[in-house]
Amino acid sequence: MNPTQPRLPPRSFRAGAAALGFLLLGAGLSTASAEKLKLGNEGVYPPFSMVDSSGNLTGMEPELAREMCKRIGADCEIVVMDFKALIPSMLQGKFDGIVTQISPTPERMDKALFATPIVYNPATFVVKKGSNYTLTKEGVTGKGLRIALQRGASMVPYIHKHFGKDTFVEVYYDNPDQMKLDLLAGRLDLVFDSKINWTLELIAKPEGKDYELAGGDHWLGDPSIPEAERGYSWIFPKKSEALVKRVNGALAEMIKDCTYTTIRKKYVPVATLSAEAACEKTN
Repeated sequence: MNPTQPRLPPRSFRAGAAALGFLLLGAGLSTASAEKLKLGNEGVYPPFSMVDSSGNLTGMEPELAREMCKRIGADCEIVVMDFKALIPSMLQGKFDGIVTQISPTPERMDKALFATPIVYNPATFVVKKGSNYTLTKEGVTGKGLRIALQRGASMVPYIHKHFGKDTFVEVYYDNPDQMKLDLLAGRLDLVFDSKINWTLELIAKPEGKDYELAGGDHWLGDPSIPEAERGYSWIFPKKSEALVKRVNGALAEMIKDCTYTTIRKKYVPVATLSAEAACEKTN
């Protein structure tokens, strides 16, 4: 052996080191190539989404979204934004999707792809007990009733279509928390918003003892959608067919293996999809 030649490690060591290097390189490539998704969420829609005292986004939909992202192998960032700006921002390319429940109106379905329904949450009226309003166009016309509506929500065109644009005194808000404050302060006569939210966040609480739901359930989506298939969904840009297919696959798995129901029960005590009926019995 040439005394100036460096001593090489044993063959087995070199082979093992090479294999380890290959594995580390592969792991690095896997991490570097992980799909990154930027998703929008309202963040002020309890119990479906809210920001806790530590500034963390929590609620049923963010938790479901994180589980979905894990199952499709995506690195997801969820960004909180006012509801009225979510869809325009996605259409401008600022988001890869919106993980806040969206009603499938014909206008929205022309602009975006809807994933499988994430929740069935019809709209309803919230009024003070004893109001005895006749909640039809004829029954409220000329009464000057002050109604709370959320900016950018499908409740607005629904009210305009079924009750008229000038029937109510319309008061607009960015989120339900603002509506509730004004309703409790007597600055509103009624609210038209999501049934589950208002049942859990007002009617079921001591502060809501003087209030009730009225006027029945109202489906805000495309009326041509069969009743058994109705629900509100997360949405994605039109070009995202492959992503939506993966999201739908993950959501179907989550519903089937009862992960959906386990997460839902942390925030909502009643079933929010008919598809989770089997899990309701066993979970």
